Amino acid sequence: MRTSTGARVGQYAALLVYLVFLAFPFLWLVSTAFKPPTELASLHPTWIPQDPTLANFRQAFEEQPLLRAALNSLLAALAAAVVAVVIATPMAYVMARHRTALARAATGWVVVSQAFPFVLLIIPLFLVLKNLRLIDSVPGLVLVYVVWALPFALWMLTGYVRAVPAELEEAAAVDGAGRLRTLVSVTAPLLAPGIVATALFAFVTAWNEFFFALVLLKTPEKQTLPVVLTHFIGAEGVADLGPLAAAAFLATLPSLVVFAIIQRRITGGMLAGAVKS
Repeated sequence: MRTSTGARVGQYAALLVYLVFLAFPFLWLVSTAFKPPTELASLHPTWIPQDPTLANFRQAFEEQPLLRAALNSLLAALAAAVVAVVIATPMAYVMARHRTALARAATGWVVVSQAFPFVLLIIPLFLVLKNLRLIDSVPGLVLVYVVWALPFALWMLTGYVRAVPAELEEAAAVDGAGRLRTLVSVTAPLLAPGIVATALFAFVTAWNEFFFALVLLKTPEKQTLPVVLTHFIGAEGVADLGPLAAAAFLATLPSLVVFAIIQRRITGGMLAGAVKS
């Protein structure tokens, strides 16, 4: 009993250390965003701002078009998430239900493709977008985000489809339901948690992406939020730390809000509940 209790305490301690490790950058970012210039330049930094101020946020909005950049990022991320899920869902169903050699080879290729570096992909993608006349456009950036997110989205959804018992589809077929009705009425509702989780992945990936947006978007009015954040760093590499921290804090809020909204739906065990019913 003592050994079990000690092991449990050790696990909780390790988990606490890990959570502190993950939370430290964000907490320091929030603290920096509310500090006045005198505290930022202090040789003895503090966790909690002694004289908190909103001047950094006002200065950030005055120096850079954050709202316009955030709108560009939001449009690109939402479009990429929707398109990736729409394309990946039927493909994942086919790969999961028809386990042929071609499907296994496609699954392996999906996993391998995630190891490709950005630099290896940007040249062919740039040439394709140039031929389509989509360089320096948000639709072109959305196309790139879909291409980048689709392999992992397909891999995720394939696992969710395989978790849905095939017996449910067979039972629906016995009751006289056609393939389309079975997919819409039986399989699709059970895949809702997987679809939401996949859409979240695609959204967050596109929202935080920097390299493709930097290369493909040249017009200032079309740049996304991660690219605009770099404008707070001067030519000499000196960062305007206060406004940069304030803008970066605002840039992280959408991802946190999305996680908070759908967390219960993802972890609530919708699949298990549906199977039991």
